[in-house]
Amino acid sequence: MGGGDSAGRLVRPFTLTGGRTRPSRADFTLIATVTAVDPQPVAAVRCQPEHTRILRLCAEPVAVAELAARLDLPVSVVVILLCDLLEAGRITVRPPRLVSRTTPDLDLLQKVRDGLGRL
Repeated sequence: MGGGDSAGRLVRPFTLTGGRTRPSRADFTLIATVTAVDPQPVAAVRCQPEHTRILRLCAEPVAVAELAARLDLPVSVVVILLCDLLEAGRITVRPPRLVSRTTPDLDLLQKVRDGLGRL
């Protein structure tokens, strides 16, 4: 059979979420930014090792999708764990910043054009 690393992958997502399949809040989109209030672990209800990992990774603002990729977990599982941390007051979440659609960022468009030209 497989090596020692593959044994760790046998943990099912519902085990990490305590059997929950839906988040308790709708604050989290793929591009919402999450930041730890205090990245140091403390005892909390439903505290999993993944909660501690999330807090460490969120010491600086990070998008939900990037967080899921770094944790190598499904986004749906990460969102449920983030709900736990938000309800415990351990993280803050910011929705994506709206970009004005009336005035295009000409500098950004120029950089995209130049980058495409180099391809």
